[in-house]
Amino acid sequence: MARGGVNKAVVQAARLAILARGENPSIDAVRIEMGNTGSKTTIHRYLKELDGGPERVEETAEPIDDELAGLVARLAQRLKEQAQEPIDQAREQFDRQRKELESQLEEAREANTELHQQYEIQSLALTQESDTLLETRSMLQTEQTRNAGLNQALSDFELRLKDKDEQIRSLEEKHLHARDALEHYRNSVKEQRDQDQRRHEGQVQQIQMELRQAQQSALVRQDEITQLHRDNERLLTENRGTLRELSLLQEQLKQANTRQDQLLEQANRVDSERTLLQERLRIALLESQALKQNVDEQSQINQSLEIELAKTQASLDESVRLAAVVATAPDAAQDD
Repeated sequence: MARGGVNKAVVQAARLAILARGENPSIDAVRIEMGNTGSKTTIHRYLKELDGGPERVEETAEPIDDELAGLVARLAQRLKEQAQEPIDQAREQFDRQRKELESQLEEAREANTELHQQYEIQSLALTQESDTLLETRSMLQTEQTRNAGLNQALSDFELRLKDKDEQIRSLEEKHLHARDALEHYRNSVKEQRDQDQRRHEGQVQQIQMELRQAQQSALVRQDEITQLHRDNERLLTENRGTLRELSLLQEQLKQANTRQDQLLEQANRVDSERTLLQERLRIALLESQALKQNVDEQSQINQSLEIELAKTQASLDESVRLAAVVATAPDAAQDD
């Protein structure tokens, strides 16, 4: 097909201009006259039509030798054009293949660049996840240390509670002993008083005096018992406070265990995410290697095409040389 803007009228105008200068209107000359535009096949077809038109009538009066020489020259030009046409087609095909390969190579490079960027992003994400994991492990170690301290404090409070319980039991035993002693003393006094009543009335004063002494001793005993009751109540109050502290420590220990479980779960989740990122990174590296191998294969194909193009160019140069020899042969025969 003719290129845009090339038609028979344009070819005719270029041909007439060349003829007006006294030159031979060959295909190359007409194409140069038109500004190196248009297909040589189209130009040749239009020139062939124009050579068979009315303009050719004026040349019929030329000598037969000049007409034969012109015919030979046109024949040589047509041979040259026919030899040039497959060359042009081969060059156009090579240009198309080269552009396609360059486009594929550029796409492969862009894909490789994108994969490299993804690799950097995933590497950065993996580094951040590793830092997060280290921070989480540090927090877990801190919580474990704190938990150990709470367990030790709980053990100390349990020991203190046992000591308080022992003190309470000891005070209760003392209280029981004192009450038994008081009861025994009261019984003794009662027996003594009954015996004294049966004795001589002369001993009443002495008995009353002993009774007062006994009452004073009983008051002392009662004070001791009251003090023991107070000590018992104080120890009970301290025991309640200790129990409250123990309950608080148990609640703190429960919270610490919950926090420790959460940190362990977070650490496991971070390990899973890091494993997933490592797998994605491995797949990206494999894809990058595959793309690199594809680029190398395309480079080898390009080298093969360049070698084939060099061979084709050499063959085309040989064809052009032969066509030039054929074109010059009629001229040499005409000179003879």
